[in-house]
Order: sequence, then C-alpha cells, then structure tokens
Amino acid sequence: MTQSFLINTLCYLEPILCAVALVMLLRSKAASKFAFLAALLSVKILSGAACNSLLYLVDRGLERHLAYQAYFYIYWISYALEAILSLLVIYSIFKLAMAPLKGLQTLGMLIFRWVAAISIAVAIGVAVNPHTTGTKFMVAMVTQLQQTSSILTLCLLLFVCFAIRPMGLSYRSRIFGVSFGLGLIATISLVDSAWIAHSHAVYSTINIVNGISVCLTLCVWSAYFAFPEPKRRFVVLPTTSPFLRWNQISMALGDDPGYVAIGGIAPELFAPAELEVMRRASAKMTSNLEAPNAVQSISA
Repeated sequence: MTQSFLINTLCYLEPILCAVALVMLLRSKAASKFAFLAALLSVKILSGAACNSLLYLVDRGLERHLAYQAYFYIYWISYALEAILSLLVIYSIFKLAMAPLKGLQTLGMLIFRWVAAISIAVAIGVAVNPHTTGTKFMVAMVTQLQQTSSILTLCLLLFVCFAIRPMGLSYRSRIFGVSFGLGLIATISLVDSAWIAHSHAVYSTINIVNGISVCLTLCVWSAYFAFPEPKRRFVVLPTTSPFLRWNQISMALGDDPGYVAIGGIAPELFAPAELEVMRRASAKMTSNLEAPNAVQSISA
C-alpha cells in the first residue's frame, strides 16, 4: 500500500515539475537554444496530465476497459515521442558543445545522423517478428528505440565530461546540466528495461527509483535555468591538442577540392572573353620570353 501511494504521488508530481522546468526555461530566454528540450518537457506535461486524468476518472466510474485502451496508447505514443525528442536534444547539445570547433562539429553531426538512422533501423528490425503484430510490435519497437536513445545519451554525457574544459564550459553551464539530467534518466531507463524483463509487477522498487530520478532531474534542470549561466571561456588549445588536430583534419575534409584541366578541351567550350584573356596571357608570356633573346643578340 505504501509503495502504490508513493508511486502515484510521483506520477502526479512529475508533470508539475515538468511545468516548473519549462517555465524556468522560457524565463531564461534560452528556449531557442534548447527548443527540443522544451518540446520534450511539453510532451511529458501533456502525457502525464492525460494519464493522471484517466486514473482519476477510473476511480469516478469510467469504464476500465476503455480507460486501459486510452491509457495504453497515450503512454506508448508519448514514450516514442520522448525517445525521438531525446535523440534530438542530444543532437542539439552536441552542436552547442562543439560550437567553437566547426570542423569537429560538422563531422560529429554527420556521424550522429548516421548512427541515429542506423539505430532506428535496428530498432524496427528487432521489433519485426512473424509472431509480433499490432500493439506488441509497437511496444517492442518503442522499447528498443528508447534503449538506443539511452545508450547514445550516456555516450554524449561521457564526451561532455571529457570535453567540458577544452570547450570553454564549466559544470555550471546549462549544456552540462541538461546532459547530466539526460544521463541520469538514461541510466535509470536502462536499469528499468532490464528489471521489467525479469519482473512484471505493477508496483516495485524500480518504479519508485525511476520516479524519484525523473523528479530529481527536473529539479536539476529548473535550478540550471533559474540561475544565470556563466559566460563561456575563450577557447585556447595547445598546438598538440587532439581537439585542434582533429578539427583541422575535419575542416580539410570538408573543403571543396580545386579542379585542374588536364587537356583535350575543345576551344568551343570556352567563352569568347575567356579565349581573349588566354590570348593576351599567351602573348605577354611570348613577349617576355623574346625580350631576353633580343638583349643577348644586341650584346653579341
């Protein structure tokens, strides 16, 4: 009874804390930089309010079968949207973190797109099964997608922790705060997925831990957006820094190559103006070559 009361309390508390975090995000005037995070919080607010309303109406006489169907689709559709938006939040966080190094930023974003596309394809492929159709297919695909998103989130958090100093950031920066919150949710989500595979209890300790971690993350985000963010330091890297080396390589790989005419080009392919320029250049080179020969013949 105590577990069920605590879980229900956390379920009602989560959309409220999401609304507080969203208000703080909008007040900080950072919504343009963290647009996908604002969308993620909005989805959590709407889905939480809808699911809690259904639970409230069931106690007031709503038909249970109808309520279960509505709750099922609202929960799993919002769960899929949260997984997709989490990937987009990771993408935007990486873009903001690597802003000083445009070469690595471009290369990393390209790699991230490919990894995300492959992950989604793998999630769909894992869910495809001759005996899995309809709602079971949706649940399997969304669960796999959420696990993939959690793994990518943890990889991003590890990268941000290593790159926070070279990129001019601090642990008080909102980039780190958002990454830390996503990493905490991702860790609990992976543990939750492993727990559900062995236990199907509605009320369990992992549900309480999951609810507390989500509420704690929302409080952390609210605090990061409630207080002013320190200015980003000027990025100064030593010449031996791997970040600098890879950034130079990435920028070189991204440049458009030059083109050289090898030969076998018909004169008709050139415009009249281009032919006139080449004629004058040829005449000038010929006159320059004839001038030393004339001087030599005079002196002789």
